[in-house]
Amino acid sequence: MNDDEPFLSEEDLALHARLKVLQLEHADLDASIEALGHMPVPDQLMIARMKRKKLTLRDEITKIEDRILPDIIA
Repeated sequence: MNDDEPFLSEEDLALHARLKVLQLEHADLDASIEALGHMPVPDQLMIARMKRKKLTLRDEITKIEDRILPDIIA
């Protein structure tokens, strides 16, 4: 057994998987917003909705990261 790798519970593995999915979705939204911004007549309403969704994803990513890496009191 390799002692360098920490033991991850099923919940931790699920959190890591969910985190990867959310990060991918966040990156996809970022690319979509960038592409819409370069359109001759950008759909500002769609961009605003995508940005709002992106912020929601960022909040969820932060919550999961906080659960994975809890604060350590020194």
